Amino acid sequence: MFDLTGKVALITGAASGIGAATARIYAEAGADLALAWYPQDGHDIEPVREAAEKAGARVIVEAVDVTKTSEVDALAARAANELGGLHIAVANAGIARKVELEDLDDEAWTQVVDVDLNGAWRCFRAALPHMRRAGFGRLIATSSVAGTVSAWPQHSHYAAAKGGLVGLVKSLAVEFAAEGVTANAVAPGVIRTPQALDPVHSLGPDGVDAVVAKIPAGRVGIPEDIAYVYQFLASAEASYVNGQLLVVDGARSLAGLD
Repeated sequence: MFDLTGKVALITGAASGIGAATARIYAEAGADLALAWYPQDGHDIEPVREAAEKAGARVIVEAVDVTKTSEVDALAARAANELGGLHIAVANAGIARKVELEDLDDEAWTQVVDVDLNGAWRCFRAALPHMRRAGFGRLIATSSVAGTVSAWPQHSHYAAAKGGLVGLVKSLAVEFAAEGVTANAVAPGVIRTPQALDPVHSLGPDGVDAVVAKIPAGRVGIPEDIAYVYQFLASAEASYVNGQLLVVDGARSLAGLD
């Protein structure tokens, strides 16, 4: 079950965290990969490439700024041309910036929204023609509990972008369902990723550890907790799951804790 043999997946933000875990798990499930990474983040894509190739995947890698339409389109076209199609698009690239609302100018707002929301839209737009020709497509967006089921003070632009992804996938789900394309978003809770461990713009190591007491599961998440959900959503078995927001947070959002 959840086999991805014969499928080609494009993953943005693939050098670390959820994106890297998804690349490895997709490769182990049989998919070939087009991996987008952003070198300025300081993460190395080569270990991800090596792990995927060791699992038997064909892999292409490109440095991609998801705010640049031409770069996103080029990777989608390369995936289709070199790997034989494009069936799965995981719009995972994202940034968080901690800013008080009164200090949140147009530039800072636009930067986060352009990566977190518009970047997903560009990824999906580039992938859709290939999916429609194949009669099979899986559009998957990394949303967040912030902006969907909870608030994140000092991150209003991040929350707005992550909430916007839900509206995007709902609309695409209805528009393209008859062509075999599904669109879903996943809202991770606290996941131990480089972004969450950033002490300036996110929780930092101490903040991540402090959340454990508030999570009924008794631990914060790891990237694989989300990546396995992405494997299911990418599979043929998930064909009737469409237009949904799946919250994956160890029941934290249900616990009624501050």
